Amino acid sequence: QSSEHNILVIGVPNVGKSSLINSLRRLHLKKGKATAVGGEPGITKAVLSRIQVCEKPLMYLVDTPGVLPPKLGDVETGMKLALCGAIRDHLVGEDVMADYLLYTLNKQQQFRYVQRYRLGQACDHIEALLKHVALAQGRTQKVKVLTGTGNVNMMMLNYPAAAYEFLRDFRAGRLGRVTLD
Repeated sequence: QSSEHNILVIGVPNVGKSSLINSLRRLHLKKGKATAVGGEPGITKAVLSRIQVCEKPLMYLVDTPGVLPPKLGDVETGMKLALCGAIRDHLVGEDVMADYLLYTLNKQQQFRYVQRYRLGQACDHIEALLKHVALAQGRTQKVKVLTGTGNVNMMMLNYPAAAYEFLRDFRAGRLGRVTLD
């Protein structure tokens, strides 16, 4: 008697649903990727066809786009989901997320960022941190400034790029193993 199993894989965005399917497929069938993966939410756009992940028993998984409740309970829950990559960064704002991340790291006494960005000590002000991130990561941009005597080229720190780097370092685990809940 042969039976097959069909399993729907669901969860919040960017938790690894597609990666799980690909891993099971590699493990049991020794075959490559069947579904695209990425480090941001929204890679899987629609419910795809069944993907075989096992021969005995015959098992298929169906990948789905991530789902979130239509309304989040509170701002803090939304910020945590955004830091984990479940909500696209630009919808919240990298600067706001970076500020919340700094607050969270300090609250949990996770101070690896101090060493990483060559700060003398922990800090509470996101602008001061982003300045050090920009300097450490070389995040600068050339800007033309109009003066009374003519145009002057200046190098300015790129704070949005520094905020993005800070978030990337957190997500890659370079700021320590941090649990948001």
